[in-house]
Amino acid sequence: MSTSRRNFIKLSGAGLLATQAPSVLAGSKSGYAKLPGSSIPFELGVASYTLREFSLEKSITMTSKLGISKLCLKSMHLPLNLSPDEIKSEAAKISSAGIDLYGVGVIYMKTKEEVDQAFAYAGNAGVKVIVGVPEHELLEYCNKKVKETGINLAIHNHGPGDEKYPSPESAYELIKDMDPGMGLCIDLGHTVRIGEDPVKDLSRFFDRVHDIHIKDVDKAEAEGQTCEIGRGVIDIPGVLKMLLKKKYSKVVSFEYEKDGKDPMAGLAESVGYVRGVLKVLS
Repeated sequence: MSTSRRNFIKLSGAGLLATQAPSVLAGSKSGYAKLPGSSIPFELGVASYTLREFSLEKSITMTSKLGISKLCLKSMHLPLNLSPDEIKSEAAKISSAGIDLYGVGVIYMKTKEEVDQAFAYAGNAGVKVIVGVPEHELLEYCNKKVKETGINLAIHNHGPGDEKYPSPESAYELIKDMDPGMGLCIDLGHTVRIGEDPVKDLSRFFDRVHDIHIKDVDKAEAEGQTCEIGRGVIDIPGVLKMLLKKKYSKVVSFEYEKDGKDPMAGLAESVGYVRGVLKVLS
């Protein structure tokens, strides 16, 4: 029997679940994955670039409405140049709302000073992962900081046009012999846009996957654009099935880049789709 995305959804009924966003979304304040009796070892999160047009306070509210309790903050929501006390204060706002600030980024690092700033920033925010893009010549220095701080670095691939880390493999080959805390944030959309298979890449580099940006794109080409999950070309059921099989235990974060000024409808549809597929698979 075919396991293509369309056949899977047609046969499983997950498509129906995904259209029932309010009921699917309302069932969890724990990212769905950690519900009592759930066999799902990972949690769902939001990469705050999705909510880039909104304040931190509004972003917290929107994340809560999705029933998601994991958040990775981009610098428009938590500026890099805040003082340590200001960073801690902003992080406390998130915690008090019942949301776990688990990561920060994407952060670009072009000098040792910027690496130091990124790790100090992450430490003050109380997070355990930096989603980052360091220059190649700074990887050894980043490796040293990972060892010193216990904060993981997840290198983000950006697909066609990215001269540093176009694919997960391009990053993996550079860090595979470094500390295990040196790893990857695999972006499904950019992986497909460069002609790679995210299911295969997640499996091949699984030991170094520290974060995942889940999204869909309308075509597997450099010009592919983000669309609602389930409407594009990415085999999302295949991705989730593989993560369950491998017992991935970290975070899968939605990075919905479409409709920046009004993302909630498409984001909620995407969250509902993923939860529907997970319900069937688990």
